[in-house]
Amino acid sequence: MTVKLKTQDARKLIHDALVNSGTSVQNAQYFTEAILDTELSGLEGHGFFWLQYYCDHLLSGKVDGKVVPQVEALSETSFRVNAGHGFAHPAIEAGFKRLIPAARSHGVAAMGVYNSYSAATLGFHTGTLAQAGLLALGATNAMPTVAPIGGHTPIIGTNPISFAVPAPEGKIAFLVDQSATQVAWTAVKRAAENGEEIPLGWALDPEGYPTTDPHAGLDGSMVPAGGVKGFGIGLLVEVLSAALAGGRLGPDQGSFTEQDGKPIDNGQFFIAFDPEKFSGGTFDTTISAMVASITEQEGARLPNARREANKLRLTREGMPIEDDLYARLKGFT
Repeated sequence: MTVKLKTQDARKLIHDALVNSGTSVQNAQYFTEAILDTELSGLEGHGFFWLQYYCDHLLSGKVDGKVVPQVEALSETSFRVNAGHGFAHPAIEAGFKRLIPAARSHGVAAMGVYNSYSAATLGFHTGTLAQAGLLALGATNAMPTVAPIGGHTPIIGTNPISFAVPAPEGKIAFLVDQSATQVAWTAVKRAAENGEEIPLGWALDPEGYPTTDPHAGLDGSMVPAGGVKGFGIGLLVEVLSAALAGGRLGPDQGSFTEQDGKPIDNGQFFIAFDPEKFSGGTFDTTISAMVASITEQEGARLPNARREANKLRLTREGMPIEDDLYARLKGFT
Protein backbone atom coordinates (compact mmCIF):
# COMPACT_ATOMS: atom_id res chain seq x y z
CA MET A 1 0.00 0.00 0.00
CA THR A 2 1.09 3.56 -0.66
CA VAL A 3 0.32 7.06 0.54
CA LYS A 4 0.31 10.04 -1.83
CA LEU A 5 1.84 13.26 -0.56
CA LYS A 6 1.17 16.76 -1.84
CA THR A 7 4.23 18.88 -2.48
CA GLN A 8 3.90 20.98 0.67
CA ASP A 9 3.38 17.89 2.84
CA ALA A 10 6.37 16.12 1.30
CA ARG A 11 8.55 19.19 1.83
CA LYS A 12 7.53 19.37 5.50
CA LEU A 13 8.14 15.63 6.01
CA ILE A 14 11.65 15.87 4.54
CA HIS A 15 12.58 19.07 6.37
CA ASP A 16 11.25 17.93 9.74
CA ALA A 17 12.91 14.51 9.50
CA LEU A 18 16.29 16.12 8.76
CA VAL A 19 16.05 18.82 11.42
CA ASN A 20 14.68 16.57 14.17
CA SER A 21 17.43 14.04 13.46
CA GLY A 22 20.14 16.67 13.94
CA THR A 23 20.48 18.86 10.85
CA SER A 24 20.60 22.61 11.40
CA VAL A 25 17.74 24.56 9.84
CA GLN A 26 20.21 26.38 7.59
CA ASN A 27 21.77 23.14 6.33
CA ALA A 28 18.36 21.56 5.73
CA GLN A 29 17.00 24.11 3.24
CA TYR A 30 18.85 23.27 0.01
CA PHE A 31 18.98 19.60 1.03
CA THR A 32 15.20 19.47 1.45
CA GLU A 33 14.62 20.97 -1.99
CA ALA A 34 17.03 18.46 -3.55
CA ILE A 35 15.23 15.45 -2.04
CA LEU A 36 11.85 16.90 -3.00
CA ASP A 37 13.00 17.56 -6.57
CA THR A 38 14.23 13.97 -6.81
CA GLU A 39 10.84 12.58 -5.79
CA LEU A 40 8.96 14.95 -8.06
CA SER A 41 11.21 13.83 -10.91
CA GLY A 42 9.92 10.30 -10.45
CA LEU A 43 13.28 8.91 -9.34
CA GLU A 44 11.81 6.45 -6.84
CA GLY A 45 14.47 4.94 -4.65
CA HIS A 46 16.62 8.07 -4.67
CA GLY A 47 14.60 10.54 -2.56
CA PHE A 48 12.35 9.31 0.24
CA PHE A 49 14.16 5.96 0.23
CA TRP A 50 17.53 7.49 1.09
CA LEU A 51 16.10 9.96 3.63
CA GLN A 52 15.83 7.13 6.17
CA TYR A 53 19.57 6.53 5.88
CA TYR A 54 20.35 10.24 6.17
CA CYS A 55 18.41 10.35 9.43
CA ASP A 56 20.00 7.14 10.75
CA HIS A 57 23.46 8.53 9.98
CA LEU A 58 22.63 11.78 11.77
CA LEU A 59 21.43 9.98 14.88
CA SER A 60 24.42 7.63 14.96
CA GLY A 61 26.93 10.46 14.50
CA LYS A 62 28.19 9.15 11.17
CA VAL A 63 27.46 12.56 9.64
CA ASP A 64 27.46 16.02 11.24
CA GLY A 65 24.28 17.85 10.29
CA LYS A 66 25.23 21.12 11.97
CA VAL A 67 28.72 21.66 10.58
CA VAL A 68 29.36 24.94 8.77
CA PRO A 69 31.19 24.22 5.48
CA GLN A 70 34.40 26.15 4.89
CA VAL A 71 35.07 27.62 1.43
CA GLU A 72 38.71 28.32 0.53
CA ALA A 73 39.45 30.52 -2.48
CA LEU A 74 42.49 29.10 -4.27
CA SER A 75 42.30 31.84 -6.90
CA GLU A 76 39.64 34.13 -8.34
CA THR A 77 38.16 31.16 -10.22
CA SER A 78 39.09 28.11 -8.12
CA PHE A 79 37.53 27.04 -4.84
CA ARG A 80 37.94 24.22 -2.36
CA VAL A 81 35.11 23.39 0.03
CA ASN A 82 35.61 21.41 3.24
CA ALA A 83 32.28 19.74 4.04
CA GLY A 84 33.61 18.90 7.51
CA HIS A 85 32.25 15.32 7.52
CA GLY A 86 28.81 16.83 6.99
CA PHE A 87 26.29 16.54 4.19
CA ALA A 88 27.33 17.36 0.65
CA HIS A 89 24.36 19.63 0.01
CA PRO A 90 25.18 22.54 2.36
CA ALA A 91 28.82 22.35 1.24
CA ILE A 92 27.84 22.48 -2.43
CA GLU A 93 25.41 25.31 -1.74
CA ALA A 94 28.13 27.30 0.08
CA GLY A 95 30.57 26.73 -2.76
CA PHE A 96 28.06 27.75 -5.42
CA LYS A 97 27.73 31.15 -3.75
CA ARG A 98 31.35 31.74 -4.78
CA LEU A 99 31.42 29.67 -7.97
CA ILE A 100 28.47 31.35 -9.73
CA PRO A 101 29.68 34.97 -9.56
CA ALA A 102 33.23 33.88 -10.38
CA ALA A 103 32.09 32.06 -13.54
CA ARG A 104 30.00 35.06 -14.59
CA SER A 105 32.93 37.43 -14.09
CA HIS A 106 35.72 35.33 -15.60
CA GLY A 107 33.92 32.99 -17.98
CA VAL A 108 34.80 29.79 -16.12
CA ALA A 109 35.21 28.65 -12.52
CA ALA A 110 35.71 25.32 -10.75
CA MET A 111 35.34 23.92 -7.27
CA GLY A 112 36.06 20.71 -5.40
CA VAL A 113 34.32 19.42 -2.27
CA TYR A 114 35.98 17.03 0.18
CA ASN A 115 35.21 15.42 3.56
CA SER A 116 31.77 15.13 2.04
CA TYR A 117 28.75 12.82 1.87
CA SER A 118 26.57 11.48 -0.93
CA ALA A 119 25.54 14.26 -3.34
CA ALA A 120 22.39 12.20 -4.08
CA THR A 121 20.84 13.28 -7.41
CA LEU A 122 23.80 14.98 -9.08
CA GLY A 123 21.60 16.62 -11.73
CA PHE A 124 19.92 18.75 -9.08
CA HIS A 125 23.23 20.52 -8.51
CA THR A 126 24.18 20.98 -12.17
CA GLY A 127 20.60 22.05 -12.83
CA THR A 128 20.95 24.73 -10.15
CA LEU A 129 23.96 26.12 -12.01
CA ALA A 130 22.12 26.00 -15.34
CA GLN A 131 19.22 27.92 -13.83
CA ALA A 132 21.80 30.56 -12.92
CA GLY A 133 22.65 30.82 -16.63
CA LEU A 134 25.79 28.68 -16.58
CA LEU A 135 26.81 25.60 -18.53
CA ALA A 136 27.61 23.12 -15.77
CA LEU A 137 29.56 19.89 -15.37
CA GLY A 138 29.51 17.89 -12.13
CA ALA A 139 30.94 14.62 -10.84
CA THR A 140 30.91 12.65 -7.59
CA ASN A 141 32.51 9.40 -6.57
CA ALA A 142 30.98 6.73 -4.35
CA MET A 143 31.70 3.57 -2.39
CA PRO A 144 33.19 0.80 -4.57
CA THR A 145 30.66 -1.29 -6.50
CA VAL A 146 32.40 -1.66 -9.89
CA ALA A 147 35.31 -3.98 -10.64
CA PRO A 148 37.80 -3.13 -13.40
CA ILE A 149 37.32 -4.85 -16.74
CA GLY A 150 38.67 -8.40 -16.34
CA GLY A 151 38.79 -8.11 -12.54
CA HIS A 152 36.42 -9.16 -9.77
CA THR A 153 37.09 -6.73 -6.90
CA PRO A 154 35.19 -3.41 -7.02
CA ILE A 155 37.45 -0.36 -6.82
CA ILE A 156 35.21 2.51 -8.01
CA GLY A 157 31.58 3.39 -7.42
CA THR A 158 28.72 4.01 -9.81
CA ASN A 159 30.39 7.44 -10.05
CA PRO A 160 27.76 9.60 -11.74
CA ILE A 161 28.56 12.49 -14.04
CA SER A 162 26.14 15.22 -15.05
CA PHE A 163 25.99 18.25 -17.29
CA ALA A 164 23.23 20.83 -17.57
CA VAL A 165 22.65 23.30 -20.39
CA PRO A 166 21.03 26.67 -19.61
CA ALA A 167 18.18 28.30 -21.49
CA PRO A 168 16.98 31.93 -21.28
CA GLU A 169 14.98 33.20 -18.29
CA GLY A 170 16.51 30.82 -15.76
CA LYS A 171 15.35 27.66 -17.51
CA ILE A 172 17.20 24.45 -18.38
CA ALA A 173 17.46 23.53 -22.07
CA PHE A 174 18.37 19.94 -21.22
CA LEU A 175 20.25 18.00 -18.59
CA VAL A 176 22.16 14.71 -18.57
CA ASP A 177 22.62 12.83 -15.29
CA GLN A 178 23.98 9.31 -15.54
CA SER A 179 26.02 6.81 -13.62
CA ALA A 180 29.02 5.01 -15.06
CA THR A 181 27.04 1.77 -14.69
CA GLN A 182 24.12 0.21 -16.55
CA VAL A 183 21.77 1.09 -13.68
CA ALA A 184 22.03 2.81 -10.33
CA TRP A 185 23.21 0.64 -7.42
CA THR A 186 19.98 1.49 -5.59
CA ALA A 187 17.99 -0.42 -8.24
CA VAL A 188 19.83 -3.62 -7.36
CA LYS A 189 19.54 -2.97 -3.62
CA ARG A 190 15.79 -2.41 -3.83
CA ALA A 191 15.34 -5.56 -5.89
CA ALA A 192 17.18 -7.51 -3.18
CA GLU A 193 14.99 -6.00 -0.47
CA ASN A 194 11.82 -6.78 -2.44
CA GLY A 195 12.83 -10.35 -3.30
CA GLU A 196 12.87 -9.63 -7.03
CA GLU A 197 15.22 -10.80 -9.76
CA ILE A 198 17.23 -8.30 -11.78
CA PRO A 199 17.70 -8.36 -15.56
CA LEU A 200 20.86 -9.84 -16.99
CA GLY A 201 23.34 -7.07 -17.74
CA TRP A 202 22.85 -5.15 -14.50
CA ALA A 203 25.39 -6.92 -12.29
CA LEU A 204 27.99 -9.67 -12.04
CA ASP A 205 28.33 -12.22 -9.23
CA PRO A 206 31.54 -12.42 -7.12
CA GLU A 207 33.10 -14.74 -9.74
CA GLY A 208 32.44 -12.22 -12.50
CA TYR A 209 29.52 -14.00 -14.18
CA PRO A 210 26.26 -12.26 -15.21
CA THR A 211 23.52 -12.84 -12.63
CA THR A 212 19.81 -12.25 -12.09
CA ASP A 213 20.24 -12.61 -8.30
CA PRO A 214 20.45 -9.11 -6.78
CA HIS A 215 22.18 -10.45 -3.65
CA ALA A 216 24.91 -11.97 -5.79
CA GLY A 217 25.12 -8.68 -7.68
CA LEU A 218 25.54 -6.71 -4.47
CA ASP A 219 28.29 -9.10 -3.39
CA GLY A 220 29.87 -8.91 -6.83
CA SER A 221 30.07 -5.93 -9.18
CA MET A 222 27.83 -3.55 -11.05
CA VAL A 223 28.19 -3.71 -14.85
CA PRO A 224 29.78 -0.57 -16.38
CA ALA A 225 27.66 1.14 -19.04
CA GLY A 226 29.24 0.31 -22.39
CA GLY A 227 31.83 -1.96 -20.81
CA VAL A 228 35.30 -0.47 -20.85
CA LYS A 229 33.91 2.95 -21.89
CA GLY A 230 31.73 3.18 -18.81
CA PHE A 231 34.58 2.10 -16.59
CA GLY A 232 36.72 4.83 -18.18
CA ILE A 233 34.11 7.45 -17.33
CA GLY A 234 34.00 6.10 -13.78
CA LEU A 235 37.78 6.47 -13.54
CA LEU A 236 37.55 10.08 -14.73
CA VAL A 237 35.01 10.80 -12.01
CA GLU A 238 37.29 9.15 -9.44
CA VAL A 239 40.20 11.33 -10.55
CA LEU A 240 38.10 14.52 -10.33
CA SER A 241 36.40 13.68 -7.03
CA ALA A 242 39.22 11.98 -5.13
CA ALA A 243 42.60 12.88 -6.61
CA LEU A 244 41.66 16.46 -7.53
CA ALA A 245 38.95 17.46 -5.04
CA GLY A 246 40.48 15.56 -2.13
CA GLY A 247 37.73 13.04 -1.40
CA ARG A 248 38.57 9.51 -0.35
CA LEU A 249 39.06 6.82 -2.95
CA GLY A 250 36.10 4.43 -3.16
CA PRO A 251 37.64 1.59 -1.08
CA ASP A 252 38.54 4.04 1.70
CA GLN A 253 35.04 5.51 2.11
CA GLY A 254 32.53 4.69 4.80
CA SER A 255 29.40 2.79 3.80
CA PHE A 256 26.39 4.67 2.41
CA THR A 257 24.03 2.32 4.25
CA GLU A 258 25.74 0.63 7.19
CA GLN A 259 26.14 2.10 10.66
CA ASP A 260 29.90 1.55 10.61
CA GLY A 261 30.73 4.78 12.45
CA LYS A 262 32.98 5.82 9.59
CA PRO A 263 32.38 9.09 7.69
CA ILE A 264 31.77 8.55 3.99
CA ASP A 265 34.13 11.39 3.03
CA ASN A 266 33.72 11.18 -0.73
CA GLY A 267 34.25 14.12 -3.07
CA GLN A 268 32.49 16.24 -5.67
CA PHE A 269 33.81 18.42 -8.48
CA PHE A 270 32.02 21.11 -10.49
CA ILE A 271 32.97 23.32 -13.42
CA ALA A 272 30.78 26.21 -14.58
CA PHE A 273 31.09 28.18 -17.81
CA ASP A 274 29.52 31.46 -18.89
CA PRO A 275 28.15 30.41 -22.30
CA GLU A 276 27.68 33.92 -23.66
CA LYS A 277 31.31 34.86 -23.07
CA PHE A 278 32.69 31.78 -24.81
CA SER A 279 30.22 31.75 -27.72
CA GLY A 280 30.30 35.44 -28.48
CA GLY A 281 26.57 35.67 -27.88
CA THR A 282 25.46 32.81 -30.15
CA PHE A 283 24.99 30.11 -27.52
CA ASP A 284 21.20 30.31 -27.09
CA THR A 285 20.59 30.32 -30.85
CA THR A 286 22.79 27.26 -31.34
CA ILE A 287 21.23 25.37 -28.44
CA SER A 288 17.73 26.18 -29.72
CA ALA A 289 18.62 24.71 -33.10
CA MET A 290 20.11 21.62 -31.46
CA VAL A 291 17.04 21.10 -29.28
CA ALA A 292 14.71 21.53 -32.27
CA SER A 293 16.63 18.93 -34.27
CA ILE A 294 15.73 16.41 -31.56
CA THR A 295 12.21 17.42 -30.55
CA GLU A 296 11.01 17.76 -34.15
CA GLN A 297 11.55 14.04 -34.65
CA GLU A 298 8.49 11.98 -33.83
CA GLY A 299 9.11 9.82 -30.75
CA ALA A 300 12.39 11.52 -29.84
CA ARG A 301 12.86 13.27 -26.51
CA LEU A 302 15.50 15.36 -24.82
CA PRO A 303 17.49 14.11 -21.84
CA ASN A 304 15.59 15.04 -18.66
CA ALA A 305 12.26 15.39 -20.53
CA ARG A 306 10.80 12.46 -18.62
CA ARG A 307 11.81 13.98 -15.29
CA GLU A 308 10.21 17.30 -16.21
CA ALA A 309 7.00 15.55 -17.25
CA ASN A 310 6.99 13.65 -13.96
CA LYS A 311 7.30 16.91 -12.02
CA LEU A 312 4.13 18.25 -13.63
CA ARG A 313 2.24 14.99 -13.12
CA LEU A 314 3.34 14.29 -9.55
CA THR A 315 2.76 17.90 -8.50
CA ARG A 316 -0.80 17.40 -9.66
CA GLU A 317 -1.37 13.83 -8.47
CA GLY A 318 0.87 13.66 -5.40
CA MET A 319 4.04 11.62 -4.77
CA PRO A 320 3.57 7.95 -3.84
CA ILE A 321 5.41 6.56 -0.83
CA GLU A 322 5.06 3.07 0.64
CA ASP A 323 3.20 2.88 3.93
CA ASP A 324 6.11 1.31 5.82
CA LEU A 325 8.61 3.89 4.58
CA TYR A 326 6.20 6.74 5.30
CA ALA A 327 5.71 5.49 8.87
CA ARG A 328 9.47 5.18 9.33
CA LEU A 329 10.10 8.71 8.11
CA LYS A 330 7.28 10.10 10.25
CA GLY A 331 9.03 8.50 13.20
CA PHE A 332 11.96 10.86 12.66
CA THR A 333 9.72 13.95 12.83
